[in-house]
Amino acid sequence: MKICVMGAGGLGGFFGGWLAAAGEEVSFVARGDHLRAMQANGLTVRSALGDRAVSPVRATDDPGVIGPVDVVLFCVKTYHLEEAAPRCRPLLGPETAVISVLNGVEAPERLGAILGPAHVVPGLTYVPAAIAAPGVIEHKGDAAGLVFGEADGRENPRLLAFRDACRGAGIDARIEKDIMAALWTKLVLWCGTSGVTSFARSPFGAVRSSAEMREMYAALVAEAAAVARARGIALPRSVEADLLARLDAMPAEATSSTHRDLENGRPLELDAGLGAIVRLGREAGVATPMSARVLAALVPFAAGDSSRA
Repeated sequence: MKICVMGAGGLGGFFGGWLAAAGEEVSFVARGDHLRAMQANGLTVRSALGDRAVSPVRATDDPGVIGPVDVVLFCVKTYHLEEAAPRCRPLLGPETAVISVLNGVEAPERLGAILGPAHVVPGLTYVPAAIAAPGVIEHKGDAAGLVFGEADGRENPRLLAFRDACRGAGIDARIEKDIMAALWTKLVLWCGTSGVTSFARSPFGAVRSSAEMREMYAALVAEAAAVARARGIALPRSVEADLLARLDAMPAEATSSTHRDLENGRPLELDAGLGAIVRLGREAGVATPMSARVLAALVPFAAGDSSRA
């Protein structure tokens, strides 16, 4: 397949690197030192599941030189969506799928407003990956899954072909019929983990050993789940208990990406996470006091400022 990765950071570099190493025709849109390193030395993905190295790499900062592709894997941060989405237009053919692998539940609609809803496919992943150095992606843990599906639940040959390409590359790809419920389940988990670790400035081990922090996590999860259900999302009845058990299963030294961004003075994706829960809860008439409290504590750092973390 002809695939373009828009945003070759941790997730884009991981998935694109594995697909390219398996022989798929993958192009990367990147920038800065990371782009220059990829152009000069190729792309390396370090993983406990097996390292991958691709050289030479099709990497550019100009999507126009790539032309139409079968799939765009859209992997930018949510706060860069409006800037990056119009740059995808040269990549679009009549049947091109733009698979959104962004946090939150609102990105597919925002993408559709720019590129046309027929092109946009909601997706999600739990893969922990980041740029370790320019041209080098580090994948931690053993998760290598990618979930996506048409918003209306129908099967589509373009997604079946991409699923098979992913599986051929070692990626555990799955087509989800109720993709919005899957997106909301991830958002509920993300609000809990990102909120409590960032508020406490602590990893999962320290958080779950504190009764107060466990209560905060449980409240954040319960509020986000209540908002989802109020908006007609069919979450599993056990989602709250399941996500509390998931907190207990996380490595003690691990933390959320939001906490890492906070500690490193990078911008925070608050509007897609806790901000969305507070805003959508208000629209649905659902009270979200804990989410609002944690959001208020993090807003001063939203734009990124390590001196204030």
